[in-house]
Amino acid sequence: MLKGTFVTITGFNHYKDRDPFSIGATFLCCKEPDNAYDSEAIKVLIQGGYTIGYIANSASTKANGTMSAARIYDRVGEYFLIEVCFSTQSKIICEVTCFDVQDKELIDRFSYDECEYDYDDEQDNHYEFQYKGNAF
Repeated sequence: MLKGTFVTITGFNHYKDRDPFSIGATFLCCKEPDNAYDSEAIKVLIQGGYTIGYIANSASTKANGTMSAARIYDRVGEYFLIEVCFSTQSKIICEVTCFDVQDKELIDRFSYDECEYDYDDEQDNHYEFQYKGNAF
């Protein structure tokens, strides 16, 4: 059995699908206590402040052997890092590599203000952006 804390990313098909999730890619996670659907929601971000998925929080969305957002919520800080380890057709499995990110510079790299994007007039609220490898 693998040692470490593993989580499943869900909802990625609503954002940039599987594109950013190459094996070894690192992402910043952020608690989202004001989420209207789940007070223990944890979103997964890439540079520019874009959400690309959420940490799974139900038995039907998480992979066996991984922890739900509710189980890790009190173990991690407001911001923490994950690294992609495995991928299946419907799930992306990551290991928590840093449980509490305090580095303001690192967090600021995920600010909406630093994002370069182009608005797509044909699809409301759809932004195209360039993803270039690891988030870090």
